[in-house]
Amino acid sequence: MKLIRFGEPGKEKPGVLSKDGSRIDVSAFGSDYDENFFGNDGVLALESWLQKNGAGAPRVDSSARLGACVCRPSKIVCIGLNYRDHAAETKAEPPKEPVLFLKATSSLVGPNDALVMPKNSSKVDWEVELAVIMGKRALYVPKHTALEYVAGYALHNDYSERHFQLERGGQWVKGKSADTFAPLGPFLGTPDEIPNVGNLRMWLTVNGTMRQNSSTSNMIFDVATLVSYVSQFMTLLPGDVISTGTPAGVGLGMNPPVYLRAGDLVELGIDGLGESRQQVVAYEEPAATQA
Repeated sequence: MKLIRFGEPGKEKPGVLSKDGSRIDVSAFGSDYDENFFGNDGVLALESWLQKNGAGAPRVDSSARLGACVCRPSKIVCIGLNYRDHAAETKAEPPKEPVLFLKATSSLVGPNDALVMPKNSSKVDWEVELAVIMGKRALYVPKHTALEYVAGYALHNDYSERHFQLERGGQWVKGKSADTFAPLGPFLGTPDEIPNVGNLRMWLTVNGTMRQNSSTSNMIFDVATLVSYVSQFMTLLPGDVISTGTPAGVGLGMNPPVYLRAGDLVELGIDGLGESRQQVVAYEEPAATQA
């Protein structure tokens, strides 16, 4: 099953992308795609509901905006330097254990929403990544059962502001958490839609030029390892997101580095998980409100 959320920002409704490409409004099912949905076998319940009610459920126009494919999770856990070629291009040693950092959930947006460059930013970079969405509460999970805790997978662009991340001191979270820095979707694909998550082509272009062209087979630590590892340090709640790292081809790794500018168009995709696109726009101060 492919889960979507559609509608204006902050007013998204749950939906399903059918096999024929049509969008089905499932808001009558009664639950958004949040912690409660995933933690109470919502996917199975929704499948049953669709069998009885899907034919008569409203269809959603193809022009409707898509939101992030999950309602805001409790956390977005990111994995750094998880592709050997990316570690090499950033002149870092391949890690012996997964590198963990958090990304603010307020950065979450729809897959085709604009990328807003943060105020005073100068080095905004792109990172196509496979996102894992948790389906169960997970703590101290062994690797051999880790995939049983996964609700599905999605396309994610882990945008970064490299100056904030690497030159302002402290931890990476400062360069990862700006508003619009986590476009997620277009849909969540349940595991039956993704038979081999360890071998999915992934790509990203900037203004039509290929920048990243790789596969999840090049990960240092695979999905099961990551789910198990993260669960050793924190409780993963249903709906939480683990973003599993990016391959070579980021702007930071170019010689000289190349970063995004207002007007650029970023497009990306992962086999089986669809495509997304973000137009880069400059930050604008909010209009002053009159008393």
